Amino acid sequence: MEQFDVVIAGGGMVGAATAVGMAQHGLRVAVLEGQQPQPYSAEQPMDLRVSAISPNSVALLSRLGAWDSIQAMRVCPFKRLETWDHPECRTRFNADEMQLDRLGFIVENRLIQLGLWQQFEDYPQLTLMCPNRMTHYQQDAQGVLVTLDDGRQLQAKLLVGADGANSQVRQQAGIGITAWDYRQHCMLINIETQAPQQDITWQWFTPHGPRSFLPLAGHQASLVWYDSPQRIKQLSAMTAEQLSHAIQQHFPAEVGEFSVLNWGSFPLTRRHAQSYYSDNVVLLGDAAHTINPLAGQGVNLGFKDVDVLLHEVEKAGKAWAEPRVLIQYERRRRPDNMLMQSGMDFFYTTFSNDLLPLKLARNIGLKVAEHAGPIKKQVLKYAMGM
Repeated sequence: MEQFDVVIAGGGMVGAATAVGMAQHGLRVAVLEGQQPQPYSAEQPMDLRVSAISPNSVALLSRLGAWDSIQAMRVCPFKRLETWDHPECRTRFNADEMQLDRLGFIVENRLIQLGLWQQFEDYPQLTLMCPNRMTHYQQDAQGVLVTLDDGRQLQAKLLVGADGANSQVRQQAGIGITAWDYRQHCMLINIETQAPQQDITWQWFTPHGPRSFLPLAGHQASLVWYDSPQRIKQLSAMTAEQLSHAIQQHFPAEVGEFSVLNWGSFPLTRRHAQSYYSDNVVLLGDAAHTINPLAGQGVNLGFKDVDVLLHEVEKAGKAWAEPRVLIQYERRRRPDNMLMQSGMDFFYTTFSNDLLPLKLARNIGLKVAEHAGPIKKQVLKYAMGM
């Protein structure tokens, strides 16, 4: 039986960040991950899964030593953000208004994970077990006893569930969830654009769901198409040429001339754990909460979870494994996660509707928001985690 302070189920972005942070605090950490990320090479096509990384997340990744590694691969900074329903009623955000160099970065999820994994080597007290998954855990006198799929057993004071939306840790801890299906799917389409437009991300709202543009390195971009499951299934079965024609018909002219490179889709659901912790167990990221990916805030919320948990562990010193640390973590994170979930749901519901009075009201709202000055800046600061 191997002894650790912390066992982390899930070595994705959030789990890997937690592992490095815990190791920085001198704790003995084991990371369980079932699949190793593919190594990076510049010739690889862009991954479909990308995130809009906020300055707050960049600050965390920098403290963990990973940001330089991530930047050395490929990232796409952006300075401007626009959102609209009617083309004449737009809300625009610009980094210059905030006295910032940029609003954030669009980064492939795998590269964030790789950047964090590269830090593992700097901490001899951090052990990566891959490919390995937890089959079950049980309470014991020391905390938890975790059994792996190869039969090994790990003893630890704390088990971290960073194992995604269908978290086994959450389920085995008996923590329930509040969940619902948005009755929509999301399609991600990587394209190559003729014109450079890498400094802007935008979102156009339609009655069938939003259409979004996320810039990627080079002349590439990610288009996000929300629609009914039936429509997304139909689009997914198209050839690149057919899909390109559909995009020309259903996306705004801002896309310009382009060619389709790759595409994939997934359903939209919202989940929120009824508690973020149990005895010697804590949930982070998608294991605790999933959000409508409307503004790309999912991983940023996960990184906020990591930031707060690490702060509470550091503040507690030798008493880091006491229940009050997890209580304080939930107390600080739940309100923020609920506010972001509810805000995204309100935005999504309000704008995915073709009722004339509502359409008029939201366009007036966007027009007013464009000239709201300090309020507009405050909303953007919150979204950026500042």
